[in-house]
Amino acid sequence: MLAVGISKYRDPNLELEFAAKDAMDFAKVIAGQKGFLYQDVIVQHIPERNATCAEITKWLAWLRREVTAQDMGMLFFSGHGKQDADGRFYFLSVEAEEENLMGTAVSKDDITHALGSLAGKAVFFMDSCRAGRVAEGQRRKGSADVSAVIGELASAENGVAVYASSTGRQSSLEDTPWQNGAFTKALIEGISGKAADPRGRITHQMLGVYLSERVKELTGGRQHPVPGGGGVADFPIAVIR
Repeated sequence: MLAVGISKYRDPNLELEFAAKDAMDFAKVIAGQKGFLYQDVIVQHIPERNATCAEITKWLAWLRREVTAQDMGMLFFSGHGKQDADGRFYFLSVEAEEENLMGTAVSKDDITHALGSLAGKAVFFMDSCRAGRVAEGQRRKGSADVSAVIGELASAENGVAVYASSTGRQSSLEDTPWQNGAFTKALIEGISGKAADPRGRITHQMLGVYLSERVKELTGGRQHPVPGGGGVADFPIAVIR
């Protein structure tokens, strides 16, 4: 698993509250699956101060290289997402310059190349598109249409189970009472057992159903996550003790 969350950008206008914590919290939950669903769990968490475009790209290559046909590869991003003038999606690195995305942010092509070519199962969690303050104590990730990323990765050809925190140009919320983004809070709840079936299994489809309902509940219907995996047969992501 590669986990990246960025709250403190070099551009102070991009500052967030809980994106870095999102990545650490989710990585901890997945690491706890060692000895349960997974024989081993190897997590690479990039501290936000080191999360440059070059560093993220380097570890995407690590993920692509290390995942074998017997493994599951996971990618978790929390932070800002943005589109350029041509509609290409980027995940903003810590040094991102909004007017120079190609040189300072991780492109959709980098993401799809890494995940779409994994030898084993691939899962992508994207709590992105936050910006600005919505209400007291609450922030949102700036809007960017992630539909192209979801559609391409979730195609039968690429076979990636994708979970995006919000639809189209909708924003993704974070709030102090949650201590996470709404999507990540729901994701941690689901993996920790609330999305489990009676046998204690949490499959990617069941997790998608839980995320859809829980995020809408948390945000009063202002945010609708998108599970994408139409070309992917259902498979377990976690089990509860």
